[in-house]
Amino acid sequence: MTDQSAQEPTMEEILASIRRIISEDDAPADAPAAEAAPSGPEPESMPVQAEEAPAAEPESEPAPEPEPEPEPQAAAPEPAPQAEEEEEVLELTEPYQAPAAEESIGDLDVSSPEPFPEPSPEPEPAPAPQMAPQPAPAAAPAESLVSAAAAGAAASAFAGLTAAARTPADARSLEDIVRELLRPMLKDWLDANLPGIVEREVRAEVERISRQGGA
Repeated sequence: MTDQSAQEPTMEEILASIRRIISEDDAPADAPAAEAAPSGPEPESMPVQAEEAPAAEPESEPAPEPEPEPEPQAAAPEPAPQAEEEEEVLELTEPYQAPAAEESIGDLDVSSPEPFPEPSPEPEPAPAPQMAPQPAPAAAPAESLVSAAAAGAAASAFAGLTAAARTPADARSLEDIVRELLRPMLKDWLDANLPGIVEREVRAEVERISRQGGA
């Protein structure tokens, strides 16, 4: 147990190895790889605190020797930074030189263009001759339903009726004339039909009364 505790690194050695690794990482990339390799073991594999020694056991067999820990691989050198492209930057301290003034359009000798000839006015078109409206054809007279003689007789009859209606109050009216015309016709009809009508009605009434008395 004493041999194992003697081989374990102390806290100071662990801190020193950590500082050395950090300084080697910050060194320029063209440093030799041998200088970047740490001499001590990796800090992650070493315990920070020393373990307490267990109680002494009776000696039976010698304790096996601890296997040597693998040395940490040398850190790969960082690639050299690529050279940045040089850009032309105008320093503020340098005076600014304005470019030479270019010749403006007003300074150019521009000849005035020749005026275009004005187009001759087009002749106005002659007005179209106006056509006189043609009269519409007269409609053919419709064929009358009655002859000219019948139409004349009817017209004269209506004229006489109109003249009779315009007679003064002391003259006979149209109703009086119609009554006088219908009186002989009504008398003839009553003489021919009144006796039969009365006889028929009386017979029907007698039959009705006799049926009621027999019932």
